[in-house]
Amino acid sequence: MSTKDTDWIASALEEYESPLTRYAAYILRDVERAREVVQDTFLKLCRQNRSRLQDHLAQWLYSVCRNRALDVLRKEKRMTALGEAQLTLPAQGPGILSAMEMDEQVSDVMAILNTLPANQQEVIRLKFHGELSYLEISQITKLSVSNVGFLIHTGLKTIREKSQTGRAQRRAK
Repeated sequence: MSTKDTDWIASALEEYESPLTRYAAYILRDVERAREVVQDTFLKLCRQNRSRLQDHLAQWLYSVCRNRALDVLRKEKRMTALGEAQLTLPAQGPGILSAMEMDEQVSDVMAILNTLPANQQEVIRLKFHGELSYLEISQITKLSVSNVGFLIHTGLKTIREKSQTGRAQRRAK
């Protein structure tokens, strides 16, 4: 393996390891098994031709990670709870809200997200944790692009409505 290839893999590992681990943990409900799946994903990347993947690396990584995680689920047929503390949202800059209010909002959104149907949860996590396009999500999940857009729109609408209702209820107390 050339130095260029080694640098490319190291760069991909740095950029995608955490998002892929969160994604696999969402599927597997187990962070340790998710780490193993991500490790398998990067081992498979090491055996690939760089020029073949250059234009769609993120899509390829997420597809391989998803397929491997689903294989593990099928093989082990067990699910364990994944705590909210193991999921993180991208860092936000300082804003108007205090840190406590922001933590409360994040907790509310994560709780609501966990109540959505599995397909809505998956596409929303790919969109916002994985920062993937609708087309990339479509190719990973084997859903149409319009279906991906519909699921994200519907899921976000539900999250927005439920979080507004929750805030209104807290203010009323």
